[in-house]
Amino acid sequence: EPDLRSAKEAVAYMKTLYALVCYLDICDGNMQEGSFRCDANVSVRLTGEEKFGTRVEIKNINSFKFVEKAINYEIERQIDLLESDGRVSQETRLYDANKDETRSMRSKEAVNDYRYFPDPDLLPIIITTVDIDIIKKIMPELPKAKLQRFISNYSLTDYEAKSLITDVNLANFFEETIQQSKASPKLIAHWIIGELNAALNRHELNISEQPISSTQFAILLTRIAENTISVPIAKKIFEKIWKTHAKVDEIIAAEDLQQIDDQQMIEVIIDQIIEKNPEQVKQYLSGKDKVLGFFIGLAMKATQGKANPALVNELLIKKLKD
Repeated sequence: EPDLRSAKEAVAYMKTLYALVCYLDICDGNMQEGSFRCDANVSVRLTGEEKFGTRVEIKNINSFKFVEKAINYEIERQIDLLESDGRVSQETRLYDANKDETRSMRSKEAVNDYRYFPDPDLLPIIITTVDIDIIKKIMPELPKAKLQRFISNYSLTDYEAKSLITDVNLANFFEETIQQSKASPKLIAHWIIGELNAALNRHELNISEQPISSTQFAILLTRIAENTISVPIAKKIFEKIWKTHAKVDEIIAAEDLQQIDDQQMIEVIIDQIIEKNPEQVKQYLSGKDKVLGFFIGLAMKATQGKANPALVNELLIKKLKD
């Protein structure tokens, strides 16, 4: 029996099913091309009523976002109808994404309207326990098992692991990067969930279509872990790789982007910044700790983002207190 009570639950169910068919490699999950779609059946009823309300079917919704929007719109439409003494008709409706509304497609008042008929040519399929045992042995790792493994093996949070395992290709990219990088799994997960996913969303691409290989991604994060480059510089390199397909180390060498760890050089820059900003120094010394970010920003700007942020932070605190 139906056991979904909200649009969010329906989307969660769809995403779980989507992950499953993709992990099993029985569907590419492409919703825009129709490989994976949703017909949402929606009905409402008064609190306390045991009988379900009249069902309306919304056909061929082709994205998770539209599934949620279509269901929410239809719930409100049916509630408005009933509260104004109207009647919900059993029918099929289409969702118009541009207008964010559903509209009537055809009515279906009775079972006969669905044109059900038996197919005499379908043969019975017998699945034996031997068949099931064979299938179990060749089954790939499924999303739930991968989620638990990512949490236990890589010390990821539940949120981080869930963000990575929703797409099998994204999960594979994560582990390919781990195998090739000296960066921690935590740092790699942070960059995939943050920078990489943001770029994918901006360019409306999936992980299989994006231009950065796991090898170059691994090298980029290794350079951060080794303190060869700073995070702000790494973000600039990421954008350049995305646009030009250039290699990380070639960009670092050609543009002289190595992180500055020269303490004496950074101290000189910090001394100049403190001297030019006496008012902010007073604010910091009066207890306004957030002003430290102002000084760090100036120091990073003066070094074109190449200064070691941790060293800048340490030296600034020391010098401001002195």
